Amino acid sequence: MSVVEQYARAHIVTDADVPLADELEAVPVTLRYDPERDPRAVRIGLPGAGGREWTFDRRLLEEGLRAPTGSGEVRVWPCGRVQAVVEFHSAQGVSVVQFERQALLRFLRRTYMAAAEPVTH
Repeated sequence: MSVVEQYARAHIVTDADVPLADELEAVPVTLRYDPERDPRAVRIGLPGAGGREWTFDRRLLEEGLRAPTGSGEVRVWPCGRVQAVVEFHSAQGVSVVQFERQALLRFLRRTYMAAAEPVTH
């Protein structure tokens, strides 16, 4: 099974005490999926914040593209027809990340294809 890593441009707004470049500019965000590590989890790596990476259920991301959903520190919801929002809560504050919906759909498709690959040893 293959690891999926994809970069997406996103807008990040945060109330954390962490300087980001310019909250009005789109920044590269890393989307990762490693089926050997956890076949149900996806990871989103945010720039700045010491390279904070959030891990959560892949199903949460998929469901959040259709309707608001959330679990613990992560909430996801559609934002109009072309965007989606992922909100991360931590002791340092809240980060709201706005993605192009198509980038997240492309990533999810790739994760399901990677999970379906036959294991060869």
